[in-house]
Amino acid sequence: MQLILISGLSGSGKSVALRVLEDLGYYCVDNLPATMLMDALKLYSEFGYQHIAISVDTRSAPTLAALPKAISELKGVVSDVRLIYLEATSEVLVKRFSETRRRHPLSGNALTVEECIRLEREMLEHVVDLGHRIDTSNLSANALRSYVKVMAEADSSRLTLVFESFGFKHGIPLDADFVFDVRCLPNPYYDETLRPLTGRDQPICDFFAGEAEVSQMQQDIAGFLQRWLPRFKQDNRSYVTVAIGCTGGQHRSVYLAEQLAAGFADEQVLLRHRQLDGRSGDSHK
Repeated sequence: MQLILISGLSGSGKSVALRVLEDLGYYCVDNLPATMLMDALKLYSEFGYQHIAISVDTRSAPTLAALPKAISELKGVVSDVRLIYLEATSEVLVKRFSETRRRHPLSGNALTVEECIRLEREMLEHVVDLGHRIDTSNLSANALRSYVKVMAEADSSRLTLVFESFGFKHGIPLDADFVFDVRCLPNPYYDETLRPLTGRDQPICDFFAGEAEVSQMQQDIAGFLQRWLPRFKQDNRSYVTVAIGCTGGQHRSVYLAEQLAAGFADEQVLLRHRQLDGRSGDSHK
């Protein structure tokens, strides 16, 4: 049996994630109190469901404190339990609530949206590190759907190494475990013929292939990860997210994330390009 728990901040895309899993054939439950997880799982198991997804968040605030213990107990009876935690910057969340004209779930206490978001972060601070974090700040809904689908299909018995390119001018990803700044490397942006391209295009790859500093940076990052990944595995970590940042998230960071992902082919690797993935798609709900 596989159980996927969805949690995170209101407006970060939890409904999108749950609908993706429903489309994949999961039996989905929205807003279940943490104290009811074990009983619900027993019931769904009796009905024969093998793939279940449940959203647990601040709408059931009084039971949130019980979530860590509930997850520990669930792992004792279910072969595959994983938590996906969705978040975004406060600025992005305020904008989403404004655009959709939705009320924040915590707004009943006459709080502003900004105050609600701040309170919600505090309420969820003990949940953040229980699973895999996805920062949806600069992601399209289509990209989020793709991320969730890949996470659901990943082998939970192996550590997942996530390489994520991003642009510093858009902010550092909230979900990064390690951040490497590659803005010191040669920038193809200043070549007008290369400017419209991305780090996945061959002319950009050819440009970087001739730069010794780029190769050295790749080797240094790879060496660091090769040295420390075994310790993360020993610590039973399920995910390690390595963010590679350049100025705009289009050339240098994309190229290096691609190269590093290829170099760790023996690991379970996910590759994400935050700025490229966020260029199109419908809204989060």
